[in-house]
Amino acid sequence: MSIEGGLLVQEDDTFTLEDADVRVATKREPTEAEWDALKLGWKVVKHVKSNAIVVTDKDMTIGIGAGQMNRVGAAKIALEQAGAKSQGAAMASDAFFPMDDTVEAAAKAGITAIIQPGGSIRDEDSIKKADEYGITMVMTGVRHFKH
Repeated sequence: MSIEGGLLVQEDDTFTLEDADVRVATKREPTEAEWDALKLGWKVVKHVKSNAIVVTDKDMTIGIGAGQMNRVGAAKIALEQAGAKSQGAAMASDAFFPMDDTVEAAAKAGITAIIQPGGSIRDEDSIKKADEYGITMVMTGVRHFKH
């Protein structure tokens, strides 16, 4: 894409979960239904403008927060769209959580599973918060970041 005074170049995001270094970072492992929801969320979030948060169940996308200045703002939009359907749903993020506030918002909305790349110097804060609420958190090591 060209812009006045410059050029923005971005490589295609062709990563799949098979390319990722997937690991469960929390004490609780995802259920089979949560894995299905996490996989769907991870596929969808890569196509959403960053900062991106997607809320899914195992069958469909139920909330999307896109292009916000911060991750928690994107999460609030996605969770508001999901409404009551967020109970027991999964959350996918295109990039790491620099703070545990997004996990806090997810927990209050009833999210039970989160997938994100990890890589923040404060990952342990988010993992600890997820464990506190019984949320399973999966790290992929792959950052989807679309501009």
